[in-house]
Amino acid sequence: MPRPHHHVYVIELHPDVLLEHKFRACNPGYVEGRPCVYVGMTGLDPDVRFDKHKAGIQSNAYVFKYGRRLLPDLYEGFNPMRYRDAVDKEIEVAIDLRSAGFGVWQA
Repeated sequence: MPRPHHHVYVIELHPDVLLEHKFRACNPGYVEGRPCVYVGMTGLDPDVRFDKHKAGIQSNAYVFKYGRRLLPDLYEGFNPMRYRDAVDKEIEVAIDLRSAGFGVWQA
């Protein structure tokens, strides 16, 4: 069985992302002043993946434009994991953060 090497990661986005209609529309329960984040999953180290986003390589547009930094306190505890577990965990983390009033964009 292959060694687990997938990671869920969370990137802080600049609050200006709230000016994007599509982002705002996906976060009707956003609580003013809470962080805005991108939640993703990768087979790479999260630092490498963040650098690729910022360089425009297979990048999410919101991360490319508004990405500030990784928020390892929100994900380090459960990485690395198997692919299937990472797929599920990405969704779970996004739901948890959104229910806590965060603005969330999830791949």
